[in-house]
Amino acid sequence: MPGVWFDEMYVGQEFDHPIRRTVTETDNVLFTAMTHNPALLHLDEEYMKGTEFGARIVNSAFTLGLMVGISVGDTTLGTAVANLGWDEVRFPKPLFHGDTVNVRSEVIELRESKSRPDAGIVTFLHQAFNQHGDLVASCKRSGLQRKKPVS
Repeated sequence: MPGVWFDEMYVGQEFDHPIRRTVTETDNVLFTAMTHNPALLHLDEEYMKGTEFGARIVNSAFTLGLMVGISVGDTTLGTAVANLGWDEVRFPKPLFHGDTVNVRSEVIELRESKSRPDAGIVTFLHQAFNQHGDLVASCKRSGLQRKKPVS
């Protein structure tokens, strides 16, 4: 089981996720089209040449999903009951086609579940960086996490 059980986590625990991902134009255009987002920021290269960015930027919802997705294998794969929410989602710098994303996560809060004695609530701080070390996304994610089964 690659995920971590609730009772094996501790506040301050850090994960430097080994998976990295280079974002492609196809990723951005396909995700943007699939989610019916017509924003010129993601689809119109000519328009974007005249902006402060100079090129299309990656859809922030894709960036958020990629950041959280990269974290799953090391944190919640097979040990999560459910995702409860994302808070304080931020995108301090844009992500561009061809950028490579790496992700770090930290356990920032743990509390016992009042309704489920076999689980607890964990809050992670996820941070995504591009290949230059620039922070491109962050969020706090809360989830219901299983405790290690009693043998």
